[in-house]
Amino acid sequence: MDRYEQFRRAAVGQGIPSDEVDKFVDQLRFAIWAGGGARDEGAIGQVGGLPRLPVGVEWPSGGSGTPLPFIASVDCALLPRAEGLPLPEDGSLLFFLHHEEDVEDLPDTDGPGFARVLYVPVGTDTAVASLPPGHDSTTLFHEDMPFLLPESWLSAWVEPVLPEWIEESDVEFESDIVKQLVDDLKHIDELCELVDDLWTAPDHDFFLRIGGYCEEMGGQNPPWTQMARDNLKNLHGAELDVPESERSRLRHEEERRLVRDWVPLAQFYTQSDLYYGCFLIRFEDLAAKRFDGMRSFTMFTE
Repeated sequence: MDRYEQFRRAAVGQGIPSDEVDKFVDQLRFAIWAGGGARDEGAIGQVGGLPRLPVGVEWPSGGSGTPLPFIASVDCALLPRAEGLPLPEDGSLLFFLHHEEDVEDLPDTDGPGFARVLYVPVGTDTAVASLPPGHDSTTLFHEDMPFLLPESWLSAWVEPVLPEWIEESDVEFESDIVKQLVDDLKHIDELCELVDDLWTAPDHDFFLRIGGYCEEMGGQNPPWTQMARDNLKNLHGAELDVPESERSRLRHEEERRLVRDWVPLAQFYTQSDLYYGCFLIRFEDLAAKRFDGMRSFTMFTE
C-alpha cells in the first residue's frame, strides 16, 4: 500500500467524506529529506568534498567561466522512494551552485547561469575530480568562505509536505481557487493532524530536500511568482492592458499551473546563512531525465 492510499483509508475511516479527502490528497506531496549520516551506514550521497565526475568531463562552470562550487551528490538507486516524485531509479545527481552569482543572475539570461545539475547514468566511468586550477586555497565569496565545502555523508528519509497556505491556514493573498478549496475542506484541521499522526518527522537535521513544495524565504517573491510574471510578460508584452484585478487573477492562475507542473529538484541552505538554494524542474522533464530544463532560484533568507 502506498502512502497516498494509506492516508485515504485512514481519513475515510475517520468519517471524512471521500471527495473531500481526494481534494486534500491532491495538495499532499512526499519529499526526500537528506541529513547527516555515516559513510558505511546507509549513506545515499555526500555533501562537499570532491565530486566523482564522468571521465573526460570538466568541472562545471558558470556563464562567465567561473567554476561552480560542488554542493552535494546523491545515488538515486539508494534514495527511498517518494510517491509522485519521478526520480531516476539509478545513476547519480550532482548539484553545483555559486550562490552569490546566481542570486544576481536574471532568470531569463541567456547562457548556463551559475547553477548546474549533472546526471551521471549508472555504468558511466567516473573518477574523483581534481579542483579547478587555482582553487585549492582561494575563495569565491564575499563572506570569506572556501570554494570547497568540507566532506560529509548523507542519509535520507521521506516526509509529507503540504502547501504553506494549508499549514498556516492563511489564504488572504491566495487565489480565488485556493480560497474555494479551503471552503470545500470542512475537515482541514483533522486532515492536517492525520498527516502528522501517520508520518511523524524524525528528530534529525536535514541538509537537502528533494520534492515537495518551494520554501518561501525572506521578503522576496517566491519562485512561482517570479516565473508567473515572466511568463505573462512574454505572453502579453510588458504592459497587460487589463484592470489590476484581472492581472492578479491571471498571475494567480499561472502560479497554480506552475506549482502543479514543477517540483523542487533540490532545496538547501548554502554555506552562507544569507542564501538558500532552490532548483526547480518540470515533472515531465524529471521523468524524462531532461535536467538541462532545471531553473535555479537562489533566495535571500532575510
